[in-house]
Amino acid sequence: MIDVTDSHSQLRNDVKKLGNILGEILVHHGGIDLFNKVELIRETTKNLRKNHDEDLYRKLKEEIQTLQPPVRQNVIRAFSVYFHLVNIAEQNHRIRRRRQYQIQKNGVVQPVSIESAVAAIKEHGFSEEYVQKVIDDLSIELIITAHPTEATKRTVLEIQKRISYILQQFDNPTLTQKEREALDEDLYNEVTALWQTDELRHRKPTVIDEVKNGLYYFDQTLFDALPDIHQELEDQLEGYYPNAKWTVPNFLHFGSWIGGDRDGNPNVTPEITWETLKLQRDLVLKKYEQSVVDIMKRFSHSTYRVAVSDDLAKSVEMEESLYLNDDELWPVESEVYRRKFAIVLKRIREVGKSDKGYNNAEELLDDLILIKKSAEKHQPSGRKLRLVRKLIRQVELFGFHLATLDIRNHSGEHESAIAELLKVVNITEDYKNLPEEEKLKVLESVLTEPRPVLLLEEDYSKETKEVLKVFNMIKQAHKEFGTRSIQVYLISMTQASSDLLEVLVLAKEAGIYRLYADGKVESGLNVAPLLETVDDLIAGPAIMKSLFEMDVYRNHVKERGDHQEIMLGYSDGSKDGGTLTANWKLFKAQQEIHDMAKEFNIGLKFFHGRGGSLGRGGGPLNRSILSQPAETLNDGVKITEQGEVLSSRYLLRDIAYRNLEQAASALLEASAKVSKNSEQGHFREKSWEEALEEVSKKALAKYQSLVFGDKDFLTYFNQATPLKELGALNIGSRPMSRKNSQRFEDLRAIPWVFAWTQSRQMIPAWYAAGTGLETFASASKDNLALLQTMYKKWPFFQSTINNLQMALVKADLIAAREYLQLVQDKEMGERIFNDIADEYHRTRNVLLEITGNKELLEHTPAIKESVQRRNPYVDPLNFLQVDLIKKLRELEDDAPDELLTEVLLTISGVAAGLVNTG
Repeated sequence: MIDVTDSHSQLRNDVKKLGNILGEILVHHGGIDLFNKVELIRETTKNLRKNHDEDLYRKLKEEIQTLQPPVRQNVIRAFSVYFHLVNIAEQNHRIRRRRQYQIQKNGVVQPVSIESAVAAIKEHGFSEEYVQKVIDDLSIELIITAHPTEATKRTVLEIQKRISYILQQFDNPTLTQKEREALDEDLYNEVTALWQTDELRHRKPTVIDEVKNGLYYFDQTLFDALPDIHQELEDQLEGYYPNAKWTVPNFLHFGSWIGGDRDGNPNVTPEITWETLKLQRDLVLKKYEQSVVDIMKRFSHSTYRVAVSDDLAKSVEMEESLYLNDDELWPVESEVYRRKFAIVLKRIREVGKSDKGYNNAEELLDDLILIKKSAEKHQPSGRKLRLVRKLIRQVELFGFHLATLDIRNHSGEHESAIAELLKVVNITEDYKNLPEEEKLKVLESVLTEPRPVLLLEEDYSKETKEVLKVFNMIKQAHKEFGTRSIQVYLISMTQASSDLLEVLVLAKEAGIYRLYADGKVESGLNVAPLLETVDDLIAGPAIMKSLFEMDVYRNHVKERGDHQEIMLGYSDGSKDGGTLTANWKLFKAQQEIHDMAKEFNIGLKFFHGRGGSLGRGGGPLNRSILSQPAETLNDGVKITEQGEVLSSRYLLRDIAYRNLEQAASALLEASAKVSKNSEQGHFREKSWEEALEEVSKKALAKYQSLVFGDKDFLTYFNQATPLKELGALNIGSRPMSRKNSQRFEDLRAIPWVFAWTQSRQMIPAWYAAGTGLETFASASKDNLALLQTMYKKWPFFQSTINNLQMALVKADLIAAREYLQLVQDKEMGERIFNDIADEYHRTRNVLLEITGNKELLEHTPAIKESVQRRNPYVDPLNFLQVDLIKKLRELEDDAPDELLTEVLLTISGVAAGLVNTG
């Protein structure tokens, strides 16, 4: 087994090494006084965490408040850079632990790995035929989003990546002393560069900046990691079931919202979306070109030594004259594979430029398969052509589009456009104010009429023209980039069945949806509702049932393979109803919609709009998968990977692989068990659901009594958090509020969570859960026992409780209390904060009762240690943040730029320390 004690000591050594280097840099940059100042604050906060002392606490605050520029900014940066270094060390340690498992000679298998999943399946006695069926139905889609985009600049990420690579080299036992000294020097230089690099952006990123940031991860890790996951599954299946012939389908895909998400972001225009698609194609073609050049070097086979297939030889003879000029021909006639690869290279380079380029990815795939089949004829038996097979898998996965781009817009935008279209052609004068039943009749009549309602010469409003341009762009994108380039249109704030039919009408007007005179239907776009608020989640089953009962919509779904996608929003539901209620309503909505769709023989895919932070449904990817209703797992899983987690999950190739492996293994093992035992029910008791329904009602009432029932709450939130200052951080292209409104309803969930996280109150991630759980548990001993059983046996409830634990550990009431200084009405501030503090203690106590632990996070000692390692050093940044925001708000327009910069540095530092933003 892995020696955990020794393993942790290696991590502590890395942290110590990096901390010592940072200390040397501080002395060099600011002298011994700067170093001593940072050490004094560090040691004081560390001691306070061990044993809180009011006098020491007061002295610490005085020490921090007396800091003056430029020392103050250097102190802030010292703690921020320290967090970046700790994050690197911990990521490197994950890589180290994975390698330690891989080199074990006693058959130890790493938990939550693809091998562990296949081993468990084999142990359960599942047959080859059954396992193949499970794999055929397996589907994971991960969708990268820009919001909130990575708070850390690309330049800083590159430095972090180089530091991580250097740390990995230190584990090489064959290093010479000279090599070790060289690595020490390299590490010192990189940490120095990190210190001397400006970590703040000086302008808001454009949408194209965000697109390029997203493409960076495809370029650096995902292009290779995805096929490697598929190959690993194939290898493990062959190892555990050596007598079977396996086919591993392309079950793991990545998509993107960046450049396609228009909801509340006026910067995402049809032109920007088109540019996004071009950038995606350019990157994937560049990657193919690099791979072909590499493989071409290795395919030096000569027809004097081997016999190539007749089909390959004929294709080369025919295509050389078609696609290559004389100076582009491969000069050695006997090297037929290289002659073919020269043709492949030319055609890749000409895609989108001339008729010599491939028309689609399938043509490239045909050529690669032709090469593979020929080469296999003279390949030793049992030996795979891994490089060619990998490239074939990459073309199957990424096509010429790289990542499917989802388009999203607000339901109100579609309604306004439809109202104008229908008014112009005298179908209805005031569509918006029609009752829902009348709207559905009108829309159904338009969809069952083959002729368009759009008058091309009509002078529509600017807003309507913009909506129409989006759909026309989608139609053109299908022609230029392939139908896989855009497959789903998402409707934010779906509240009624008409919201989906409106999009179908707009698709009809652009020729994406077509009804022929003979009744035949063509539909080139999935129309997906986004159910966000608690009310919308409750209404979701009725909305979808109404649509499935309509012939016109049922025919559309049939044309889409009897498949319906439904997106579930975790952020707004949590914002409106609290995390526990939102998660329970999300669970129930999936369960009810799944059961209803089954009656119509319609397959579902739930799209989980999770954020990276706990207040927005965050948590480890594999646990997110397992916490869904068991009966929905075989429908396939689609989850957002928010901008804030991209670097922590996909910056380093080994980490990217491990993250994807955990997701794949979790879904594989769970799907196998669910499929085999579906007759045994849904892996949960009815009494558990009834209990959680009661808990949820109490939690919702508590949450809404504060957020909506307390007239001073919004004032408290605006003043007791750095919400106002977040807008200057330049971390995303999208405005913080819809319609630039100050209303709570229009505030986006991202800044809502980000602001609470910074102030260490983190109420979106835990508030009101304690009241719900305690009220139920205290009603009887049986109730507490029931909750304890649910925690042990129900993955959804276990994930919910564990996320609450994490939220409470990252929250901190001592640091949070400091933010009361920013509240103008002291009595109001104390009243609301005391309510939050009471609920914090209530939640903590009941979580310990349910888990049976003495401390929070006992079940994950590594994570607990990680949080405890950070917390003492986040405190000074919180204290500094409060002091600086107070000064900034007092001075208002007269505040020097340097003051705002320091506030933003504390925000960035706290985000790095807590390892999430919003």
